[in-house]
Amino acid sequence: MGRHGWNSGARRWRLTALLGVGAVALALIVTLINTLPGGGSTAGTSRDGDKVHGTPATPPDEDRPEVGWGFTHTQYSADEGNDTATERVEGLLVKSRLPQDQAIMGWGADNPEPVKGRYDFGSLDRRIDFVRTSGGTPVITLCCSPDWMKGGKPGVDNTDWSQASLETAPLPDHYADFAALAATVAKRYPDVTHFLVWNEFKGFWNDAEQRWDYEGYTKLYNLVYRALKKVNPKIMVGGPYLVMDSVDPRDPDASRTFKGSWGAMDQRIVDAFDYWNKHKAGADFVVVDGSSYTNDDELLPDEFGATDKLTAVSEWVRSRTHDLPLWWAEYYVEPADGNDDRKGWSETHRVAVQAAGLIAMAKGGATSGFYWNPETEQGTGCAGCLWTPTDSSDGGRQLPMYDLVSRFDAAFGPGTKLETVRVAADDVPNVRVLASDRTVLVVNTQDRPISAQVDGKRFDMAAYEVKWLTR
Repeated sequence: MGRHGWNSGARRWRLTALLGVGAVALALIVTLINTLPGGGSTAGTSRDGDKVHGTPATPPDEDRPEVGWGFTHTQYSADEGNDTATERVEGLLVKSRLPQDQAIMGWGADNPEPVKGRYDFGSLDRRIDFVRTSGGTPVITLCCSPDWMKGGKPGVDNTDWSQASLETAPLPDHYADFAALAATVAKRYPDVTHFLVWNEFKGFWNDAEQRWDYEGYTKLYNLVYRALKKVNPKIMVGGPYLVMDSVDPRDPDASRTFKGSWGAMDQRIVDAFDYWNKHKAGADFVVVDGSSYTNDDELLPDEFGATDKLTAVSEWVRSRTHDLPLWWAEYYVEPADGNDDRKGWSETHRVAVQAAGLIAMAKGGATSGFYWNPETEQGTGCAGCLWTPTDSSDGGRQLPMYDLVSRFDAAFGPGTKLETVRVAADDVPNVRVLASDRTVLVVNTQDRPISAQVDGKRFDMAAYEVKWLTR
């Protein structure tokens, strides 16, 4: 999809420059020792990848397939930085206990198995430790795959971190190896009981037929599913993590039946989902991904109306899967620029449309979702981030998006029964509303102040204001 940073932030193994003939000779000996026959340095790796790491925690949602509304760690996160700043973020998260997702390779994690049977989980260990310390439910996305599984060279020095390489799927001959890696990860972190299989069908495109290689993905998914269940039957597995692309209704690939004011679904996505759903070995929850806008970055009919797509997709998926718990692994409401950044809206505008998106997913029956957190390594500004960068002692401070995600999870987490509330007729075009028996969330969709009457209460709202009412 290319909508989010694929950067790994991974360290590159480099031999430190050594002076003197004796030191050079020693370095050569070490290099030879740490290189397996057939190529590939194993420096810094271990054979006991499945050894339990650290002290497993007891996550809030370890026994149920619905985890609520949280976020995904990306290249930079609060597991690194100034101690005062990282502890400040931990303090925020301990209070809310948001579920947290992390990929096994890329987006902050190193190559977990640079040579077959030799593991490097240092960075992933650190991320899991952070989730444990901050009290969240850990979720692992089983993507991406080591180079040797996709035709590249083995070895800690040979990892290709380019986007093209990272988004390459394992070769069919290595599907079983990837499933074995998934099982190793599950054994290493026994407190992780929720796994997503792969990410956005990356690398699963059939060039010859110009469609998704749903047969290949489903074969990989089934191998991983069975491998994880063998490790622990209580582990919960979800897929297919498809990007639910929509297009202009006039597009030749547009679905003739699945469409709305927001556009039309890409029929190739519909076909891929239906194949996986019919041929999957099993699933404890279903996972999708997508944006409210079309592939051409069109917000139809506008940025708030476009979020209706998230409701339509949610309802469609649940009808196809007999109401399996639905997760949105990623969701986007603001088109990116040429650098894949989303900085064009004010933070107030951004939070308002994100709130409308969350409302739309919940109305469609989704019970879990992960905000793709676009953290930066340093600085003070951070558009759309959950907290300020953690590079200084003043960092790690809560931002408006964190307030939205954490409050939404607290008010509309799994098991919450949604209720209908009265909205004055002349206010219906101006607000988006979601309610439980205790809370009403109201979003002003206008870029001007309004006076609204919701749930029998009259109140003023600033432009793009998000208001929480207690019932």
